[in-house]
Amino acid sequence: MCRSIKTLRGDETAGEEEVRAAALQFVRKVSGYRKPSRANEEAFDAAVDEISAASQRMLDALQRK
Repeated sequence: MCRSIKTLRGDETAGEEEVRAAALQFVRKVSGYRKPSRANEEAFDAAVDEISAASQRMLDALQRK
């Protein structure tokens, strides 16, 4: 779906900025907005926050090699 989103699981721990950038790319792709209107900004930002948090929890829980 989002070919430009890079894999964050690897030898090094992904930083908060990398996780947030991936979440932002995902929300942009799903919503169709590069930058939402003011009317949609709150929902857009909330989605980025939720996806960032869920992604970080998943990365933290994954077993390392």
